[in-house]
Amino acid sequence: MAVPTHAITEHQSSTSAGWPVLATARSAWPGLAVSVGGAALAVGIAAMVRGLSPLLVGIALGLGARTLGLLPEKLTAGFAVAARVPLRLGIVLLGLQLSLRDITTLGWGIPLIAVSVVVAGILATVWLGRVFKVAPRQSVLIACGFSVCGAAAVAGVESLVDAEEEETVTAVALVVLFGTSMIAILPLAANALGLAPEVAAVWAGASIHEVAQVVAAGGLIGGGALALAVTVKLARVLMLAPVAAVLSWRRQRAGSVSRGRRPAIVPLFVCGFLAMVAVRSLVPVPGELVGAASWLQSFLLTTAMLALGAGVRLRALFRRGGRPLALAAASTAIVAVVGLAGALVIA
Repeated sequence: MAVPTHAITEHQSSTSAGWPVLATARSAWPGLAVSVGGAALAVGIAAMVRGLSPLLVGIALGLGARTLGLLPEKLTAGFAVAARVPLRLGIVLLGLQLSLRDITTLGWGIPLIAVSVVVAGILATVWLGRVFKVAPRQSVLIACGFSVCGAAAVAGVESLVDAEEEETVTAVALVVLFGTSMIAILPLAANALGLAPEVAAVWAGASIHEVAQVVAAGGLIGGGALALAVTVKLARVLMLAPVAAVLSWRRQRAGSVSRGRRPAIVPLFVCGFLAMVAVRSLVPVPGELVGAASWLQSFLLTTAMLALGAGVRLRALFRRGGRPLALAAASTAIVAVVGLAGALVIA
């Protein structure tokens, strides 16, 4: 006996409703597949050019494809997943490149730099937002994204300032745009200033917005810069908790009740990173395993960078006007100057 078409449709709808994870996976897999395939292409291109970072190639491919209109909307859900999950897994694996001895030798200078960059960056950016007449919520999102940890900070505080979706997307796009430019600018500036690789690494970790962007810049600096730069950057990532707590406290004082999901006190991927550092410090890890983990984390981060680039819509960004762009440029400069000063002080 034939089954009515509407019965099949109703059954599929009820199945999707009952299994939201399956529905999410079904909508995400095309974008995930494109991200992974694009990352493989980026790795191949980077392998042909000595010193070229696959992460930089990945974000260039994603940004170029989006700007040329080559990416259909059905890929958006997958890009959103690819920009989060591989990034966090890659950072966790990066922990195997560090030992506690490497971290403890850094002293108290690194936490002090992190606090200085975050506090100075947020306060100065919010103040300049008033000068540039940028909406207060937009200013706070840009301040947190540029001073703390990029898109993760924007996502972590958006519910605490009642941000609109367009404001959140604009802040994330600016993080990707200016943070990506810093991947190339900072190593060139460090070389022009004659900075040692260790000083340049601290500067990169203290100044660049996204963790993945810090990884890319650290790779361009060379030597042992990558692990040091990421360690400094993760000190800034940990500042997300007190920043979110202050914003939540201010919101409660204003009489607003939070309806959104609060950010974790310490992001899980940071916990995973620290766990891998502990493993590397306490357990003899074969060099082959460390090498394999290094390749895998690079591929995962390239996947995330391609997805981040694919999420930037330059036309929509420029339609917002020049004020958010000007504020983002000023915030980048402020964070870079404070980060450089801190790196030179502890050098």
